[in-house]
Amino acid sequence: MTKKLYLMRHGQTQFNELHKIQGACDSPLTPKGIADAKKVGQYFKEHQLTFDHAYSSTQERASDTLELVTNQPYQRLKGLKEWNFGVFEGESEKLNPKSDPKIGSYGDFFVPYKGEAANEVQSRINRTLTNVMEQATDGQNVLAVSHGGAIHMFTLKWITERLPHITNCSVIEFEYDQGIFKYQKTIEVN
Repeated sequence: MTKKLYLMRHGQTQFNELHKIQGACDSPLTPKGIADAKKVGQYFKEHQLTFDHAYSSTQERASDTLELVTNQPYQRLKGLKEWNFGVFEGESEKLNPKSDPKIGSYGDFFVPYKGEAANEVQSRINRTLTNVMEQATDGQNVLAVSHGGAIHMFTLKWITERLPHITNCSVIEFEYDQGIFKYQKTIEVN
């Protein structure tokens, strides 16, 4: 029997709204971010979707989102944190490099600027989510709230068809069995 992972991006933040680069730095949820997170919580209730385990990035925007979605206890994990963009943090998104189409990411661009490499982010979030799913028992549902860049790197590893667009408060459903994540669908409620 398989386990299910519901991997959710946090709600819209002030930096999202202002088009600022937001990785290791944080900014609060906007009223829209709060409302959208509540809509996801309502979707889960309407579909009788409950979680045996819940996890969040240690960053406030993710834990605040999780607390709006469900009132169950959860664990904060550093492995679910957003990509660290180094000195680009808090700057305009216009400064982001173009994504390398061959690899589907920024690669090592941020490393000389005290940030993380794409493969470091991918390894970190994959290791974290694999550990989380290995702790769950067969048939259990797991909710994890993370960030756009980190989720993108995770999906690059596990989704071979067209990657889903990862909007604020989107939820990507995966089945997990014996070390393999299999994409099921993307849930959008905005």
